[in-house]
This record gives sequence, C-alpha cells and structure tokens, in this order.
Amino acid sequence: MTFSSISALSPLDGRYASRLAPLRPLMSEQGYMHRRVQVEVAWFIALSDAGLKEFPPLSPGARTYLLNLVKNFSEADGEAIKEIEKTTNHDVKAVEYWIKSRFEARPELQKASEFVHFACTSEDINNTSHALQLRSARDTVLLPALDKLLLKLRDMAHAYAEVPMLSRTHGQSASPTTVGKELANVVVRLQGACDRIAGVKILGKMNGAVGNYNAHLAAWPEFDWEAFAKKVVETPEPLGLGLKFQPYSIQIEPHDYMAELFDAVARANTILVDFSRDVWGYVSLGYFKQRLKAGEVGSSTMPHKVNPIDFENAEGNLGLSNALLRHLSEKLPVSRWQRDLTDSTVLRNMGVAIGYAVLAYHSLAVGLGKLELNREALAADLDAAWEVLAEPIQTVMRRYGVQGAYEKLKAATRGQTVTAADLHALIQSLEIPEADKQRLMALTPGAYTGKAAELAKRA
Repeated sequence: MTFSSISALSPLDGRYASRLAPLRPLMSEQGYMHRRVQVEVAWFIALSDAGLKEFPPLSPGARTYLLNLVKNFSEADGEAIKEIEKTTNHDVKAVEYWIKSRFEARPELQKASEFVHFACTSEDINNTSHALQLRSARDTVLLPALDKLLLKLRDMAHAYAEVPMLSRTHGQSASPTTVGKELANVVVRLQGACDRIAGVKILGKMNGAVGNYNAHLAAWPEFDWEAFAKKVVETPEPLGLGLKFQPYSIQIEPHDYMAELFDAVARANTILVDFSRDVWGYVSLGYFKQRLKAGEVGSSTMPHKVNPIDFENAEGNLGLSNALLRHLSEKLPVSRWQRDLTDSTVLRNMGVAIGYAVLAYHSLAVGLGKLELNREALAADLDAAWEVLAEPIQTVMRRYGVQGAYEKLKAATRGQTVTAADLHALIQSLEIPEADKQRLMALTPGAYTGKAAELAKRA
C-alpha cells in the first residue's frame, strides 16, 4: 500500500494533515534530524574558535558552507541520513557520518572531520535538538494559535460586554451576568496559561556521557569545558543554540523543563475544554446561532440539524493532547540510574501531543468564527427568570435590618414561578426607605448585572 492521507495511521497525517502543515517541519523526524545537524555544526564551528592548537579557526568559506548545510537541509538530506542509519543502526551516528560525507572535496573540513561530534554523547545532540524543536513549535505555532484565540475572545468580550445573560449555577437560573463577562473570564484564564507556557526556560546540556566532561578533560585537561559548553548552548543562533544552559545532568538532560512546559500546555487545554463545553451549552440554549455553510450536512437523517461540531472536535482533540502531555510530563523526568532508553521512544511523540492541541485550537477558531449572538433568546430567558431578583431584594432588606430577609424571599420564590408583579407587591410591603423601594422596583433581570460590563471591557 502506498502512503496517502487515507492510508495514514494517524489522523494528524491523514484527515487533518493540511491543518498541521506548520508544525510538521518542526516536530517530525525530518525536523529532529535538521536540529541534530544544527547542533553538530554549531559545536564543530565553536570548537574551531576555542583556541585549540590542533583545530585552527575555520575559514569564512568553510563556515558559510557549514551553516548552509543547516539552512538548506532538505527532505533528501534526511533520506540520506536514514540510508546511513540502515548500516549504523544508530540515528545520531548516522547524522555524524552524513556531515562528514559532506566534507568530500573540501580538504580544510576533511582534515578537521574528527572534531565532528567531538567528546559528545548522543544525548548532547538529542537533548539540545529536542529543545530547539520545542522552542520553535512553542514560539512559531503553539503560542500564535493560542494568541489568535485570545484575540478573537477578547474582541467578543468587548463587543458583548453589555449584553445581559442569565447565569446558570448547578444548571439552574442564577444572578445575571453579561455575555462579554463570561468570555472575559476565559480570556483572563487563557492569558495566564499562555504566559506560563511562554515563561518556561528551554534548557540544553552539552556535558558528555554522564554529565562530568570526562572525555573532554581526557583530551584537554586544562581547558574550561563547562564554560565552553555554556557558551555554545547560550550563544544565539546560528553560531550557538540560544538555549538556557543546564549545568547538572546524568547522561540525559533531566527533562524537568519539558514536564513544566507540557503541564503548562495541558493547563491551557483544560481551560479550553471548559470553554468548549460551555459554548456547546450556550448553542444548545439558543444563545448563539451558527452561520450556515453551503453544502454542509448536520445529520444523515435529520435535515434541520446544525451541530456545534467545531467545539465537539476541539474538546475531543484537547483530551487526546492532554492524555499524551500528562504521560510525557510524568514519565520523562524519571530515568533509571544514569540513563535508560524509555524516554527516547516517548519523546518521539511530542509532536503528536502538540499536534492534537494545535488541531483543537484550529477547530475552536473556526467555531468562534461561525457564532452569531441571538439577543432575542437571551432576552427571553431573562424575562422568564424574575426570581433571580430575590437576591438583591433580600440583600437590601438585610442592609436595613429587616429580620428573616433571606427566609422571606426563599418562601416567596424558591421553586415557584415568579412574576414582576409578585416582586413589586413584595417590595411595596417592605419597611425600607422609599428611594430603595423605587430602585428595586425599577430593577429587571437584564439590568441586574453588577460590574459585569466593566469587567468585560477591561479584560
């Protein structure tokens, strides 16, 4: 069977392939190889500048050539590395051999070829490559997708800041709010989650087989290898990696920052699961309509259906993403003694975990773009819920020391159909100042929204 979108095992590379196109160059095996080549080249060039007698500084032409190996890395290059791996049965060694193969007909580079991967363990290359992958995915795909949602939600929060809406606590009528304020709640939560994602420091280590620079010092005992490694890790690209240096590790970087990052993404996803379910409910209540799309079918048998499928798809894919992210964050920081391989196969699924999240963000963006506010349904719901004004009435009564205020309103409203006339008669009978009576008489469910509009506008 030839590979195609309908023969793909994962829907990320099948049904949803086009939606994940920006992520694929970063988090695929091709992306992983690309970053490995980047790390090897950065280390090699840095060694040439380290002042080591046996490895003099590279010429400008050699530097340009090496940096172009990274800049122009192609799928064909990745396939060539895979071909070498068939012999080595070791993916990092295959990268090393591929780089050395590119030195042919370049005597300057051929002479220095043994400094490719010098004193490195595979994990020096892998951990920094994973870090580069994650940083790129976070900064160029994940956060921009979340920022797009934030922008849309903030716009909606401001646009609907003053549109009153009946709240529902425990599924029952409760004190009114505004549509904008409920969206603002999500904006503030999601902004906090995005800040935490952006704030995670992406770490890298370059300290050898068990983190002690053993081989490095065997070759050059007087050289400050830790300072050198830190410089390579923290120098901005392309001559360095632009990461945060990790000074302590076993053979592998401990992965704690990865756990922190994946937990932060999972937190954002959980907020969006909550939001997806709420919007689904508001569509069901008729608070939102969905714009129709020509030719689209909502049911194979019920022609009238316009289903909130974008929010349902988002909820499902957010759940898949979180299942993987939580396994990653729990498993990766655990390694037997100085190294075991259980992290290696798990790490290959980082792109899958992030991919399901990005897919969900796309669905949410599409769904939000289809929503139209149904002001008539919102107003009708409020007009049928005069009982929610029991709260302000009894609160004013308590202000003036009316005994049993809560109990009196409970007896008059709990589990009963309450009309405006019923409440007005009750208000007129109260022993409170006339000005407060008139203020309460003028109150409607739609006007009883507190600071909701103000809060929505400043989110």
